[in-house]
Amino acid sequence: MEHFVVSARKYRPQTFKDVVGQQAITNTLMNAIENHHLAQALLFTGPRGVGKTTCARILAKMINSDGTEKEDEDFAFNIFELDAASNNSVDDIRNLTDQVRIPPQVGKYKVYIIDEVHMLSQAAFNAFLKTLEEPPKHCVFILATTEKHKIIPTILSRCQIFDFKRITVKDAKDYLKYIAEEQGIDAEDDALHIIAQKADGAMRDALSIFDRVVSFSGKNLTRQAVTENLNVLDYETYFTSTDLILENKIPELLILFNDTLAKGFDGHHYIAGLASHFRDLMVCKNEQTVELLEVGEDTKIKYMEQCRKASYEFLMKGIELANDCDLKFKSSKNQRLLVELTLMQLASITFDGEKKNSSHYIIPASYFKSKGITPIPVTLPKHESPARNKAAEPSPTDTETGTTKKSNPAAQQVIPKIDLKPDPKRTSGLSLKSIKAKKEHLIKQMEVVIDPNDLPKEDFTPEAFHEAWTDYIAALNQKGEKIMVSILEMSKPRLDGTKIHVEFPNESLKIELERAQFPLMEHLRKAVRNFDLTLYVDVNEEVAKKYAFTPLEKYEKLKEKNPNLELLRKTFGLDV
Repeated sequence: MEHFVVSARKYRPQTFKDVVGQQAITNTLMNAIENHHLAQALLFTGPRGVGKTTCARILAKMINSDGTEKEDEDFAFNIFELDAASNNSVDDIRNLTDQVRIPPQVGKYKVYIIDEVHMLSQAAFNAFLKTLEEPPKHCVFILATTEKHKIIPTILSRCQIFDFKRITVKDAKDYLKYIAEEQGIDAEDDALHIIAQKADGAMRDALSIFDRVVSFSGKNLTRQAVTENLNVLDYETYFTSTDLILENKIPELLILFNDTLAKGFDGHHYIAGLASHFRDLMVCKNEQTVELLEVGEDTKIKYMEQCRKASYEFLMKGIELANDCDLKFKSSKNQRLLVELTLMQLASITFDGEKKNSSHYIIPASYFKSKGITPIPVTLPKHESPARNKAAEPSPTDTETGTTKKSNPAAQQVIPKIDLKPDPKRTSGLSLKSIKAKKEHLIKQMEVVIDPNDLPKEDFTPEAFHEAWTDYIAALNQKGEKIMVSILEMSKPRLDGTKIHVEFPNESLKIELERAQFPLMEHLRKAVRNFDLTLYVDVNEEVAKKYAFTPLEKYEKLKEKNPNLELLRKTFGLDV
């Protein structure tokens, strides 16, 4: 097997012109070298894989070259790379300061590149301060770190700081395209764009992903191969989801989400990506913001086509619902149901059916006839529009010429008068008078809809009534309403025609039953088909006395049932 060199090492930039996405920093360093204005302590900070160590090596070579050296000269004798993660003690820094005093044997400068400098201990930082502030003329220190905030301020104040930025998706994609051409790989534009997005601003990560995908797909790099290898959701998933949402196809949408989960994707990743998709569609709505869309050219055409189908209001509501689901996902106990409910809500935003048409909620007359109820017809008052009244009036004519004058629409516009005086008949929504008025209004509505004479009044037997009473208690028991069950079982109802009499030992039980009498009476009336049934609840304190036994009364009751108890008490001399 031949030795393979990864792309991150094979295509490591050898000059500042080859560095991707850091033009401001490379131009500054080149000008500093040309103008002999280079500081002796530099700090390169930024995310991983953006070129900090690479720029440090290029800088070390440039300041030692005078044009007479070979092209492959790397000045290894003058460049010292120190990993602060494993050499972070005071002794390591003392060895470094001892070497600094010795001048270079070849070249002009000795360059010390200290990588991950934030890993140095507090004592090592303090030991390094004096050397860093006043180094020898032949020494240049280049510190590199990903976490600048962990470096003590006294070190920061002694260095010239260069902040490396994340590499943009466009720059990373262009560099990957260049490498693909160098290796003779036919790569789709969208495939390279997905790799650049997955790298998240790190060029080294992008090259590592590129090597992995090339090993998977060979010389032909397609978008489908990249999404399959990287296990990322393809754009087509979100395009299809949005089409189903706009067409209100909830079953197909849920099936698509289930297929996405079956492929191993997380529901959180799916709903977050859907929110980003809606954001990209909104970006396409305005020509000035299309530049914010970081996708390939082919995918951009699809975005432009789909954004015409979705309204601005839909996208705003969709982003709100998807973002709300994203925030609630981690705290939800049933995460899949949360995403499915969100998808159903999204598919209902543009739904133009029963939810928006209130006429479907009007109860038809056939319903009342099937129940034996005759509805009372209601006629709406007729109001003629001002425009129609104006049209009915004769047009004004000129008395001298006899011709009809053209009316001015602005002059004919009628401005309604607004009466700012308070209406004495209006009441506050929180007053007792308003509550009474609302109750009277409900009673009037009941009188209009239901005629008591049309309700059924069939004869029934006491057995049928008691069976309905028992069935209602059993239904309450199944619902878990144990208190009401015990109240209803405490007294056996007595029938007197259509009057139901129930007795309780105290007033509180009477009040509890009167509060819960409406569902009870509804059940009884429907069961026996007689709406003249009326409930009467009475309080009989004798009933209470019948159950309030003293110990002596309890003994007398027991003795009546078993006379041998008295013989037992006398034999052993027991007390009650």
